[in-house]
Amino acid sequence: MTRLAQTIGLTEIQTEIVSAVRHFVDTEIIPSAHELERADAYPTEIVAAMREMGLFGLMIPEQYGGLGESLLTYALCVEELARGWMSVSGVINTHFIVAYMLCRHGTEEQKQRLLPGMSTGEIRGAFSMSEPELGSDVAAIRTRGVRDAEDGYRISGQKMWLTNGATSTLVAALVKTDEGAERRHHNLTAFLIEKPSGFGEVKPGLSIPKKLDKLGYRGIDTTEMIFDDYVASAQDVLGAAPGKGFFQMMDGVEVGRVNVAARACGVGIRAFELAVRYAQQRETFGRPISSHQAVAFQLAEMATKVEAAHLMMVNAARLKDSGERNDVAAGMAKYLASEFCAEVTQQSFRIHGGYGYSKEFEIERLMRDAPFLLIGEGTSEIQKSIISKSLLAEYSL
Repeated sequence: MTRLAQTIGLTEIQTEIVSAVRHFVDTEIIPSAHELERADAYPTEIVAAMREMGLFGLMIPEQYGGLGESLLTYALCVEELARGWMSVSGVINTHFIVAYMLCRHGTEEQKQRLLPGMSTGEIRGAFSMSEPELGSDVAAIRTRGVRDAEDGYRISGQKMWLTNGATSTLVAALVKTDEGAERRHHNLTAFLIEKPSGFGEVKPGLSIPKKLDKLGYRGIDTTEMIFDDYVASAQDVLGAAPGKGFFQMMDGVEVGRVNVAARACGVGIRAFELAVRYAQQRETFGRPISSHQAVAFQLAEMATKVEAAHLMMVNAARLKDSGERNDVAAGMAKYLASEFCAEVTQQSFRIHGGYGYSKEFEIERLMRDAPFLLIGEGTSEIQKSIISKSLLAEYSL
């Protein structure tokens, strides 16, 4: 048997890209992640190196300056980055959701203006649906955009949990607009908000408050975004299509769910790597703890969960690449991978014993990062809702 989480059928280019990212993770990210995470410091040098590697343009078409790679290639790279430090993978997650939405739904003018800068990382993308009282009911968005006499919009409201909120320079924000539709989902519009990076009032009517302090997922900025009579033009509407924002965002979320599944795979793989190494080094009763059946069986369970999650993630990515709808496959992959990641991380923590509780050991950080994956891009309960509705429709009596 080969090492875990191998992917068959990759092209030579895909193999080279993933191998380069794995080497980068082993030599640059893992050695520095501990201190950066402890200080809650943004990984500036790591991000600069990612720009040099072309990772910000991985899925952007070549005609706009990107590498034109598939979602599968991107997901495998995210898996490797998360294996090193989950926060680093978060730097490009929302960036690629926005880039994907632009490629799929943007006007040609929007693509020409924004995608070349996104491919180099000069323009950084962020994605904003959540609000303080919103939860999973996206259609209940309160942030409102009102048309003004200049054929633009005046936006007021508060958005929440904005990953890369301060470092981003382009935010795809979902806003309620009055399109006269009876169904709430048809009264939502996606706006492309261009802004400078930083905190405070970054533009008239647009503020990014201070970074939110979190249990895990540290180093990367998570913020609110406050609109106070912010003026957006009609050209800022994604695809020049008011009222289509919900469907555009959900298309992007499917990519995001594959990304979260990939991140969960990466964290799970790292938790297993730490456990299997420690189990062979730590001795009790005169022999390595890996020789005790109780520990050996845990390693077997962990490896099986890691492999299963990886295969489901790869399947969801390939399905999206094929052009087929992958909402169920992405939901299943995100659900299974995040739940298994939490279980594998806890099993690794138990194998480490008392040392797992020490901040000097890497598993302590993984224990704080893993819970985020249970709620990011939709909770496990939301994934179950999506999956069950589709199954009941498919197997309807």
